[in-house]
Amino acid sequence: MKYVCGVCGYVYDPNEGDPNNGIAPGTEFEDIPEDWTCPLCGVAKDEFVPE
Repeated sequence: MKYVCGVCGYVYDPNEGDPNNGIAPGTEFEDIPEDWTCPLCGVAKDEFVPE
């Protein structure tokens, strides 16, 4: 399942991960560390909603 940043609209896709910020492809959103932030606008993980 993809998750969307409620502030800027960035879409986290588990198939792609966020390799520039240490999140490997295949990492489910629930498994991302709590201190991860949106790579575009910097808001906390709890600002994301399921797509």
